[in-house]
Amino acid sequence: MHSSRRTSVVFILILGVCAILGGLYGPAVKATAAGAGDLQDSVRSFSRVLAIVQQNYAEPVDIEKAVYDGAIPGMLHVLDPHSNFFDPKEYAQLREEQHGHYYGVGMTVAPQANQTVVIAPFPGSPAFKAGIRPGDVIQKVDGKPTEGLTTTAVADLLKGPKGTNVHITLSREGWAQPIEVDVTRDTIPRPGVDFYTMVKPGIGYVRVSAFNETTDSELESALEKLDYPHLDGLILDLRNNPGGLLPEAVGIGDTFLDKNELIVSHRGRSSPDRSYYALRGNNGVEVPLVVLINAGSASASEIVAGAIQDHDRGIIVGETSFGKGLVQTQFPLSEDSALLLTTAKYYTPSGRLIQRNYKNVSLYDYHYNPQAPKQPEVKLSDSGRQVFGGDGITPDIVMAEPKLTPFEQTLIDRGVFFYQPGGVGSFTRDFLGTKPNIQQGWQPDAAAVAAFQQYLTKQKIAYTPEDIQKDMDWIKWRIQYEVYVSIFGLTEANKVSLQRDPQLDRAIEAIPQAKALYDNARKILAERQNTETIHP
Repeated sequence: MHSSRRTSVVFILILGVCAILGGLYGPAVKATAAGAGDLQDSVRSFSRVLAIVQQNYAEPVDIEKAVYDGAIPGMLHVLDPHSNFFDPKEYAQLREEQHGHYYGVGMTVAPQANQTVVIAPFPGSPAFKAGIRPGDVIQKVDGKPTEGLTTTAVADLLKGPKGTNVHITLSREGWAQPIEVDVTRDTIPRPGVDFYTMVKPGIGYVRVSAFNETTDSELESALEKLDYPHLDGLILDLRNNPGGLLPEAVGIGDTFLDKNELIVSHRGRSSPDRSYYALRGNNGVEVPLVVLINAGSASASEIVAGAIQDHDRGIIVGETSFGKGLVQTQFPLSEDSALLLTTAKYYTPSGRLIQRNYKNVSLYDYHYNPQAPKQPEVKLSDSGRQVFGGDGITPDIVMAEPKLTPFEQTLIDRGVFFYQPGGVGSFTRDFLGTKPNIQQGWQPDAAAVAAFQQYLTKQKIAYTPEDIQKDMDWIKWRIQYEVYVSIFGLTEANKVSLQRDPQLDRAIEAIPQAKALYDNARKILAERQNTETIHP
């Protein structure tokens, strides 16, 4: 009975997906009865194949898995790399990310050798206040052993209604007995703006890590605390920001651009053309702006960077962005599942297509081995500068992230500073297990470096004194960062991470250039407007 009901649900999902694809793609190709008949024939063929597989395959077939993980994603990936199907669990997680919050204890966890390890509690979260540290191993949740459970299953145990209590049993390096903590679940924000500070006198820095429902308001709050109107310059860090909601990208563009300036437009075959403009504008605040991007900056990040670049509002520094300019529309289906289908393409104010080529390219190469277009699209910014499309956003100042030395890469790959799957463990966890006296402002001293070398020897990681000496500054910086994550939390650790950031240093240097660019663009636009007024 259950199997029959499950198969019926899957079949309904197939029909729903096919109906959506037929409605969006079929009519334009062949809006005739024959077209509808072709679709029905395809659905019947798929149903016959599914029935034959279910009845005759050598082993019992999980029909839900075959359809959810195979048939539907395979069909969508034929169209483009970003159309996708979300089963109920994935769809719930997507909505959680978009809402910008969930209910739980507030920490990141990861798997390690059939156990679940704490990566880091979120600043100010119930887990942080309870004293949970990175590297703690979660042994039990409300008395239930976690060994053998997936990390997702452990995370689900930690989540729950706001105000409810959860008892967590932890093991920690250097502690003989398990640590027992009671944590009261609360609303856990997933901030879009996860860090801001002053990087130099008069120079503000804001890192936007995602575009969810609260990002625009979070940016407004961060700028207010930085006293934005009176800054000498602002660095907007969009590196490794995969994007998110379009309205939030439009809202951030609105913050920096002049009123009525175009932010982005999109158009598609069955999607109405639409343009988005700055409605409130920057209200005359003309603080010089530099935007940091890299290959991990995608979608909404590229919308913001592209608009700022096209209007000469700021300088873009870093590496060419990912090149994801396809609009996905959500189509809810039965059983709390959903289809994200590409319905249009994004264009920057100058008319640049953000999306890079994905035709005749494997999914692996598309995501991990992108190729620059042979003939990039060339457009002009407001002041007449050349800007390039069809391959993401090309920075005004190209500044690649420095490559690690072979020894540094080995330490990262082996998970020396902090645990990672397949790594050797964690020097940080081992070092803090000796309970050193760590105060604000602490930096690794000779004793910490000696302990680090002993740890490498214990873990049988080959090194020479020359390796240590050559990479000494980097090693101390990594140790300090991980120790700060454990003792003082991510906010203070983020300040440490910015101490060795050449791309950020180059962005700070570009502040005067950003001011000159914006001033020149406004002058050119004013002259152009006066000419049009005099010679209508």
